[in-house]
Amino acid sequence: MAHAEAGGSLPVPNVQALAQTYNRSDEQIPERYIRVEEAAEEVIIDHGISSAIPIIDVSKLLDPDSSKEECAKLGSACRQWGFFQVINHGVPNEVISNFRNDITEFFKQPLESKKAYSMIPGNLQGYGQHFVVSENQKLDWADLFSLVLRPVDSRDMRFWPSHPPSFRNSIDRYSSEAAKLVSCLLKFLAVDMGVEPESFLGIFRGQPQSMRMTYYPPCRQADKVVGLSPHTDRMGLTLLLQANDVQGLQIRKDGKWIAINALDGAFIVNIGDTLEILSNGRYKSIEHRAMVHPTRERMSAAVFHAVCGNATVGPLPELVKNDGEARYSSMSYMDFVKRFFAAKLDGRGHVESLKSSYSVEMDNA
Repeated sequence: MAHAEAGGSLPVPNVQALAQTYNRSDEQIPERYIRVEEAAEEVIIDHGISSAIPIIDVSKLLDPDSSKEECAKLGSACRQWGFFQVINHGVPNEVISNFRNDITEFFKQPLESKKAYSMIPGNLQGYGQHFVVSENQKLDWADLFSLVLRPVDSRDMRFWPSHPPSFRNSIDRYSSEAAKLVSCLLKFLAVDMGVEPESFLGIFRGQPQSMRMTYYPPCRQADKVVGLSPHTDRMGLTLLLQANDVQGLQIRKDGKWIAINALDGAFIVNIGDTLEILSNGRYKSIEHRAMVHPTRERMSAAVFHAVCGNATVGPLPELVKNDGEARYSSMSYMDFVKRFFAAKLDGRGHVESLKSSYSVEMDNA
């Protein structure tokens, strides 16, 4: 049986091509994509609850008259939800619009054009799939395109599309704006946790950043498939942009799936495993997934912000001192990454495996 190389993924069929075939016929989609039990789990779609995901106004964070109150709201969002939307974020509409248009144009291209950027063994950049680690694993109904964005000298331009012609520039501008916004949010998270902001930002120095653009083709049998398996993100903070108006993000809160409706012009931000661990469990890395639409395609772009490569992923010492114990194991960031990619997407499995024995005992008490 084949298994994926460390840091790579087994090759699987292109889902956009599968969709074009199976959406034109009554034939059942391939067995590896059928996940009826998962797709049938109860989802709360009441718009009152969906809109209850906290909304953070960045302009209020930056205003001395409202900063303290908005910062407390931000901290509460990270503790109670692990997800929030940001408005008045300062990213120019033109940057967002150009980036969205270029994502759409890229995925519109014929399959052969996109294959020029296919992932190669042992490399997570390019067009294809992640987290396919065995030949009998159930598969997601989506195609991915991943890039390392920052530090700038870590970019592998072999994978940066030359079509549409403006794409490289729009990615670069979007990357810079996303990094500025996340740096701002991290500073206020440090304030909320009671740690020194410059020291905390130093853990993220160089602003390591990667991006995953995802194309979810429509599926006539949408009630049988999952667009992106339930998982948590390994990074510090994730910035998600809907590239079109088709919703599909769901988060698990209190054991139930909640459909999230992205506000027009807002970013959805979520806490990753790294930040949950750094915060010694104050902030929550929440399980989430993506579902697909029966007749409409969905596109999104997630930009992941990581700690620097030589950082230690473990609870911040000042928080351990305050709490009286470390609730998670500590390890080098590179070992942390290897553990994450060694397994298929599996809910909160990765971050739970890093809890200290004392913390596990307390959870089970």
